[in-house]
Amino acid sequence: MTDPLTLAIVLIVALVIAGQSVGVSMIAGSLAYMLLAGRDASLAAETLLQGLYNGYTLLAIPLFILAADIMNVGSLADRLLRFCQALVGRFRGGLGHVNVVSSVIFSGMSGSAVADAVGMGKIIIGMMTQDGKYSPAYAGAITAATATVGPIIPPSIPMVLYALVADQSIGYLFAAGILPGLLMALLMALMNYAIARRRNFPTDDVVPARELPALTFKALPALLLPVILLGGIYGGIVTPTEAAAVAAFYALVISVVLYRSVSIRQFYGALLSSSRSTAAVGILIAGALAFEYVIVREQVPNHIAEWMVGMDLGPVAFLIAVNILILVLGCVLEGGAILLIIVPILIPTARALEIDLLHFGVVVVVNAMIGLITPPYGLLLFIVSNVTGAPIGRIIREIWPFLIALIFALLLITFVPEIVLFIPRLLGYGG
Repeated sequence: MTDPLTLAIVLIVALVIAGQSVGVSMIAGSLAYMLLAGRDASLAAETLLQGLYNGYTLLAIPLFILAADIMNVGSLADRLLRFCQALVGRFRGGLGHVNVVSSVIFSGMSGSAVADAVGMGKIIIGMMTQDGKYSPAYAGAITAATATVGPIIPPSIPMVLYALVADQSIGYLFAAGILPGLLMALLMALMNYAIARRRNFPTDDVVPARELPALTFKALPALLLPVILLGGIYGGIVTPTEAAAVAAFYALVISVVLYRSVSIRQFYGALLSSSRSTAAVGILIAGALAFEYVIVREQVPNHIAEWMVGMDLGPVAFLIAVNILILVLGCVLEGGAILLIIVPILIPTARALEIDLLHFGVVVVVNAMIGLITPPYGLLLFIVSNVTGAPIGRIIREIWPFLIALIFALLLITFVPEIVLFIPRLLGYGG
């Protein structure tokens, strides 16, 4: 007779293939396992509630989502884009560079790749395709690629999820993402420049230097948000969860009071949007918590750790294997599911091989974010296809150069740990 774990996994896979959400599928599979194994099914609910009750850090997720949604409904994105346009629009492929720089800045506020692609992405895509300067497919591809920086540069919702499953400091994880995120942005800017030279893309209208101070002043309240958040966290003034509350409140104040660009109806819409996004993430976390009980009871992480150690894999070989595994899974699974289902199984092996879990966390998060643009099912590919109206096949053809640039960045981050650990060590990290 087939064992309960195998049947539970088959049920989960079947439900996902049938179109059910990953979270609901994991809850159903966990319940099926407990019934088949003769366990009390109420354990699933108890495990879920205990995990959520003790997960104080999880409060950061809905708050960061709300902050991003408030920014997207106001004029904040417009002001930031005009500021970025003044900085880098004058170079060949200027609006592509604007796309990269705006993603770097916006990533310091939202922590979400989807928020970046939907909010800033809609505006910059409109600017790029106006008057036929860039094809919709190219505009969509570079927007999807640059949006992957959002969850790497702090704050970061995926980093919060990794902190949950790996029991790591969110503050140090946020610090660890700064240099890798900037490296990713730099390589994509270089790729955009190379493509612009080859295809003779236009430069943008040059903004006179005398206008830059005014544009900077208009964007300054928004530009200060990352400084306030990171300064508060690393100065010991607020916890990362409290910083998320500060981000949401600050976004509301500057959008409503200072910029006066958000109406009651728009604010209500932002609340609805963030509630839906939070519910989707919450179901995924609930499913992961329930399924975690199953894999721990079956000692799956220990068996895999023993198997990998028995294969005599060194740290480098293990990291290569993990990168290949997550890149492949990223073709079919959403990043949050990878972080909550797959990564907990790998952590005991990483710990046994004495791999720094902060470094490991950034590697897997970067890898999972690359999965958002990996064909055939990268979530961001479908989002930008919907925004641009370009067929997804054309966007996939345009995404490959940026995908290669990001994989190169991933390799550097994997094999040069100092890229990840330099800033955390400056802040006192002893790992």
